[in-house]
Amino acid sequence: MGLETARQLLKKGYYVFLGCRNLKNGQEAIEKLKSEGLKEAEAVLIDITDQNSVEAARAEVGKKTDVLDALINNAGMSGGISQTPLTANVDVMNTVFNTNVYGAVRVTQAFIDLLRKAQQPRIVNVSSGMGSLTLCSDPTFPYKDYVGGIYSPSKAALNMYTIALSLELRDSPFKVNAVDPGFTATDFNNHRGTGSVEDAGTRIAKYVLIGEDGPTGKYISEEMNPQTGEIPW
Repeated sequence: MGLETARQLLKKGYYVFLGCRNLKNGQEAIEKLKSEGLKEAEAVLIDITDQNSVEAARAEVGKKTDVLDALINNAGMSGGISQTPLTANVDVMNTVFNTNVYGAVRVTQAFIDLLRKAQQPRIVNVSSGMGSLTLCSDPTFPYKDYVGGIYSPSKAALNMYTIALSLELRDSPFKVNAVDPGFTATDFNNHRGTGSVEDAGTRIAKYVLIGEDGPTGKYISEEMNPQTGEIPW
């Protein structure tokens, strides 16, 4: 999903820093993009669960540019669908929150200075409809059987951070949104998803590309709401 989002933004003329935990895998992804003629990209080593790694990545990007137009917090892990509220392992929960929530916080704080220098900075936190309190408490919600004790709470927490961040930045040109790419067939869910990676990448990239009149502080899921995209928190 992250690779496809990078591909979409490269096609729109962006220079992309592709964050990766494994530099070899990241460089292989970059070579794949270059083989498609998309050459304005490079891999940056970053483990978002490690503050030192995040700071090193910020320093590395800072050697290449003084300005960052957009930040996409895309990294995520599930912790296992079988983790119910009564069986959830707290250590696993901590690991998931460290990636899905604290990781996004670390990266946002580390790169905010570069984002502030952009004319129209954008932050997209990749969320999930599974983080909606309203939808998950609706007995007709199609994914109610997947509401677990770890992943859904982590995405709900990320959503609240998105709201708080958008409020802190409301008197600036920033646009900050939580975007659900949809139930996408990837390694993340053993390819059980029903949506394509291409659609997911398009949905994420769209909120990087929005103009001055675009939304901020919104929760977007075009899968759940094809009309306007906005879904309830």
